[in-house]
Amino acid sequence: MTFPTLASDFYAFESQLADHEKEQLVRLRAFLEGEVKPVVNDYWERAEFPRQILPGLHDQQVFGNLWDETKAGDYSAVYSGWTALELARVDASVATYVGVQNGLAMGSIGVAGSPEQRAEWLPKLKTGEVIGAFGLTEPLSGSDSAQGLRTTATRDGDHWVLNGAKRWIGNATWSDITIIWAKSTEDGQVKGFIVPTSTPGYTATKIERKQALRIVQNADIVLENVRVPESHRLQNANSFRDTAAVLRLTRAEVAWAAVGTAIGAYEAAVDYATTREQFGKPIASHQLVQDLLSRSLGNITASIALCTRVSQMLDQGVQRDEHASLAKAFATTAMRETVALCREALGGNGIVLDYDVARFHADAEALYSYEGTREMNSLIVGRAITGVGAFV
Repeated sequence: MTFPTLASDFYAFESQLADHEKEQLVRLRAFLEGEVKPVVNDYWERAEFPRQILPGLHDQQVFGNLWDETKAGDYSAVYSGWTALELARVDASVATYVGVQNGLAMGSIGVAGSPEQRAEWLPKLKTGEVIGAFGLTEPLSGSDSAQGLRTTATRDGDHWVLNGAKRWIGNATWSDITIIWAKSTEDGQVKGFIVPTSTPGYTATKIERKQALRIVQNADIVLENVRVPESHRLQNANSFRDTAAVLRLTRAEVAWAAVGTAIGAYEAAVDYATTREQFGKPIASHQLVQDLLSRSLGNITASIALCTRVSQMLDQGVQRDEHASLAKAFATTAMRETVALCREALGGNGIVLDYDVARFHADAEALYSYEGTREMNSLIVGRAITGVGAFV
C-alpha cells in the first residue's frame, strides 16, 4: 500500500511503522476524520461526550494491545504512540478517553490484576462493554499521591471498606467500574480495587465549568463505607510502586497526545493561512506568518523524535521513569508554545471555536498538567541527572 504520511510529520517518522500498523493507522485516521471531527466542536461547546462514536472507536485496534487476553496482533509501543497522536490530532478529549480506558483502567488490571481478574475484565474493557475510570488523584493530593493519599481501605472479613474522595477522575460520571487506589489502614501501603460504580456509598458528581477538555466527563467521587469483596482487590497491587508501574505505561502516550494536539492546531493554522487573504493575498505569503508555522513545525518534529525513541525503549524493555518523564515534560511544553503560535496566526479568529485552534489551545492546558506536571517530571529527570532527589 501507499502510506500517506501526515504533512506535519516532516521527517516521515510514520514510515518506520510495520505494514500492518500503517494499515490500522490509515483506518483509524479515516474513522476520526469521518465520524469524530465533524461533531467535536459542538460537543466541546456543550461539554458532553459523543457516545455514539464508541462502537466505531472500540472497533479500532487501539485498545488492549499490551495484554495477551486482548491483543489482536503484534503492535509496537511506537504504534500505540501514533494512535494517541492521531486521536489527539482530531480531539484531545477523545484521546483522553482512550488513555483512561486503555491505559489507566485496563493498565491497572493488566499490571496488577490476577489472571482471573484479567480474564474477566480486560476483554469487556477492550470492546467497550464496560467503561472504566481510574481514581488516584484526590482533592488534597495530586503530585504527592505516593505519600499524601488520604482515601483508606480497611479489611473487614472477606471485604474491604473504602472511605475518602477523588477528584478529576475522567469517564467517572458514566463509568461502570472505577479503579480506586487507597491506603490500607493495616500496613499503610497503597492498594487498588475494582469498584463497580453501582456499589452503595459510591457517588460521582460531574465537575462543571471546565475550560479545557470539556468533552471529558471528569468527576468528583465520594466513597462512604463502600464495601468491595477481596476478589475485587487487585491481587498484585501491594504498594505505590505498582501504581507507578501503571503510570509508567501511560506517561509516554500523553507525550504523544501532546504532539497530536500541537499538530491539530498546526494543521488548522496552515489551512487558515493558505485561504485567508489580507492586503490582496493569502496571509501565508507573509514572512511573519511563515515564521509562526516554521517554529510550530520545528516543535512538532523534535517532539515526534523524542516520543519515537522513548517508545522504542519501551519496546526494548529499557525505558525508565526519567525517559518517559523527559518526553512528557518536553512535548507538553513544546505543545503549549505551538498552540499559542497557531492561535496567533489566526488573529482574532483564533479564539473562535469554528476554526478549531481555540479548542486545541484550551485543551493543551489540561495535557500540560495531567499525568505529572512539567515541574514534577523535571524533578524525576533531575534526580536521574544528579543522583539527588529534590522533591521536598
